[in-house]
Amino acid sequence: MSEKEIKDTEIQKAETTEVKETVKTEEIKADAKKAEGPKEKEHPRATMEYKVTWKGWVALLFLIICFSGIFSHSQTPLKALDLMSFLGQFGHAEGAKISLQGTGGFGAREGLAFALTMIPVTMVALGFLEVCQSYGALLAASKLFQPILKFLMGIPGICGLAFVSSFTSSDVGAIMTQDLYKEGLINDDERTIFAAYQYAGSGTINNTIAAGAALVPISLLPVGVIILLIIAVKILGANILRFYLKWYHRRHPDQVFTD
Repeated sequence: MSEKEIKDTEIQKAETTEVKETVKTEEIKADAKKAEGPKEKEHPRATMEYKVTWKGWVALLFLIICFSGIFSHSQTPLKALDLMSFLGQFGHAEGAKISLQGTGGFGAREGLAFALTMIPVTMVALGFLEVCQSYGALLAASKLFQPILKFLMGIPGICGLAFVSSFTSSDVGAIMTQDLYKEGLINDDERTIFAAYQYAGSGTINNTIAAGAALVPISLLPVGVIILLIIAVKILGANILRFYLKWYHRRHPDQVFTD
């Protein structure tokens, strides 16, 4: 074997050894990454430095007032700032006791009648959100609610408006939560935790006062205390699911949830 052939053989061996070492290094890195488990999805705005203008804070204040029901029972013109008051109600047919949907319905027709009653809520709520979002309301909500919601349920502050609106309306809160997920502002685990909070005792204030009105006179506790207890139990339920998801991801690091 000539000196040139020997040199070429040594070069090939060195290249082969280098390739093997590179592959081995990549495998070690992949195993280490796999052992760490899935990383939380970063929010598009979580790493961005942004400044909230006064317009954003004013828009956020308007949405909080609108969705919280603060002026729902007001006898002043401020009642127009309440979402449900702004929506109004359907008229009654002559002799009917319940508007539009009526009573005694069932099946597909009853479902259609119920869906029709949801159209005004969805259109007005999303319209308000889009306008206020253009002024920076969601950025302001993120700054305001970040420490609160992160501590209570481990979800980002961008969920603040949906959190506030869920006190009076389960529908608006659900629509806003799904919209945040579709825009990539919350991940699947955060959506699941937040949905668990909203689903139990949804529309807390309205349903406690309206549906539970017959029980208020015989209740041993004031209505305010009852509402606080309901909210506390809702947060507890959301955290039970939160810790379960963490445990599940540790046990199944390769499991990825998809819609």
